[in-house]
Amino acid sequence: MNPLLDCSGLPRFGEFKPEHVAPAIDALLGQCRATVERVTAEATPVAWDSFVQPLIDVNERLGRAWGQTAHLNAVVNTPELRDAYNAALPKVTQYWTELGQNQALFERYRALSRAPEYASLPAARRKIVQNELRDFRLGGAELPAEQKARFRAVRERLAELGSRFSDNLLDATDAFAHFETDPERLRGIPEDVAAAARKAARDAGREGWKFTLQMPSYLPVMQYAAERSLRELMYWAYVTRAAEFGPPEWNNAPIIREILTLRCELARLLGFENYAHYSLQPKMADTPAEVLSFLRDLGRRAKPYAERDLAELKAFARTELGLDDLQAWDVPYASERLRLARYAFSDQEVKQYFAEEQVLAGMFGLVERLYGLCIERDVAPVWHPDVRFYALIDRAGHKVGQFYLDLYARASKRGGAWMDEAIARRRRDSAVQAPVAYLTCNFSSPVGDKPALLTHEEVSTLFHEFGHGLHHLLTRVDDLPVAGIGGVEWDAVELPSQFMENFCWEWDVLAPMTRHVDSGSRLPRSLFDKMLAAKNFQIGMQTVRQLEFSLFDMLLHSEFDPNGEQSPDAVLARVRTEIAVLFPPAYNRFANSFSHIFGGGYAAGYYSYKWAEVLSADAFSLFEETGVLNADTGRRFQDEILAVGGSRPALESFVAFRGREPRIDALLRHNGMAQS
Repeated sequence: MNPLLDCSGLPRFGEFKPEHVAPAIDALLGQCRATVERVTAEATPVAWDSFVQPLIDVNERLGRAWGQTAHLNAVVNTPELRDAYNAALPKVTQYWTELGQNQALFERYRALSRAPEYASLPAARRKIVQNELRDFRLGGAELPAEQKARFRAVRERLAELGSRFSDNLLDATDAFAHFETDPERLRGIPEDVAAAARKAARDAGREGWKFTLQMPSYLPVMQYAAERSLRELMYWAYVTRAAEFGPPEWNNAPIIREILTLRCELARLLGFENYAHYSLQPKMADTPAEVLSFLRDLGRRAKPYAERDLAELKAFARTELGLDDLQAWDVPYASERLRLARYAFSDQEVKQYFAEEQVLAGMFGLVERLYGLCIERDVAPVWHPDVRFYALIDRAGHKVGQFYLDLYARASKRGGAWMDEAIARRRRDSAVQAPVAYLTCNFSSPVGDKPALLTHEEVSTLFHEFGHGLHHLLTRVDDLPVAGIGGVEWDAVELPSQFMENFCWEWDVLAPMTRHVDSGSRLPRSLFDKMLAAKNFQIGMQTVRQLEFSLFDMLLHSEFDPNGEQSPDAVLARVRTEIAVLFPPAYNRFANSFSHIFGGGYAAGYYSYKWAEVLSADAFSLFEETGVLNADTGRRFQDEILAVGGSRPALESFVAFRGREPRIDALLRHNGMAQS
């Protein structure tokens, strides 16, 4: 049996082959279309059980199969799988587009919203109906036939372009390798990083050390390598990925232009002024002007701190490092040296205390303390030997959910960190289908007999993704479309993830998850105090950098004319003039690797990180008031934020938890920007 057609349990990754994709997707699309035809027949009653539930059921089967395919394409990419994925992608996109334009279905949802049954539906189901009505309008259901056809074609082309953008970036990242044979040029690079590079060279049949653009290899070179020319070489390779400097077929610039052109056309087909207005319809923010005002207000507060940060860095680089002309490839190195000089510790020193297993035990212990859940190793087929599988167990011994953990960077794996759904919670008759999540990171793998070691920033990343996972896994909503992260406004979906990061700065949480890799001793309080003192080191520069990306994204999708003479890079240059304090060299092609907005779902939504950071900081401030490990506050957060998923508006959930609407004060205080 084709494993993609089996929805009876966990994915059968051990049996998966790329040749399974086409027949499975074709079969499931056939089932989906047959169901749509049946539930829109005149004889089918306009009732939840008659047409809504059958659609949810059949679409879940397609979503499960396609989700597995997309996940594997991201984490174990091969030419065969990529071809199978890209061949099926237009078919899947076409189905979802035609479903969103189905006039008969639209009319049935509208009729249900006006029927006597609607008032008696549970709140979650009423929310689903309202979401569907909104999404039908956004999907082109009200367009004339000719415009519907064009809308479908645009959606399918955008899906294809997004996939190509990601493929090009992955190929360009994987294609680069620098083999270093002179040990003198490795001065300053940490021992464990050098050991991993030597092993990588041996595995490639080469002498010396192999450095790549994967984060565990690239970032330590930029932070620690004393050899300036090595840093410049690596920097150039990283910021010119998928640009005109490499193979033409990997150049993402033409793809960016076409994506922006088609997004603009899609929005205007629906009567929106631009794509940003279209994108914001299902979000908390109402208009591009509101978002731009939010970002610029934060920018005005942050820029003086950023200018101070840069002035300090330049002075240090000039007097202590002999760098009179601080360049982009010097900034991470000079920053790390400044931090070491100012706070007398380095990331590398801290890293020795964060062995992977100890960090996981500490994170799992936090969840047990706050939410009364136990996390245990479990068994399931996986896609790579490094992947582990866990179960969440409640106090009664019931399995609440399960998750896969894929922590290490490797070739043919997409960079970054993310959480995705494998299975969503729903009720089937008297039984509940437990949710399952994918948690993916790109950390350094163990070398020899040493465990994998995480920087404190990587610990925060792990907590961030686990926060997303808990949002998905701890839902109590029984209707799949609004369970977990389903139906949650995009600019609120980062609330639980960013909220979790705050615990990484709490001594009572952090100390138990540390053990020195050699001595076995815990993180000294004196070192933690230094970390805390350095928490907001260069926070101004970090903040304006995120605002730079957010403004670039919003202006591209609200004010930029993709058919005009100006280029996206020109928009970015204008944004930098307004908000930035650091200006990269002219060859930097940041946009060509901005996968969040061109290969992911953050178009006109990258501001969500800062928007949700306000929510998360304010939510965590209640824990600061009641005690960061207060189980009662933890249960309240679970009940009002995590458990309700998308079954009610995010603002209502926040107010139910916090007792008031969100304020920016906690974020400014956490970032050291509060006015005294």
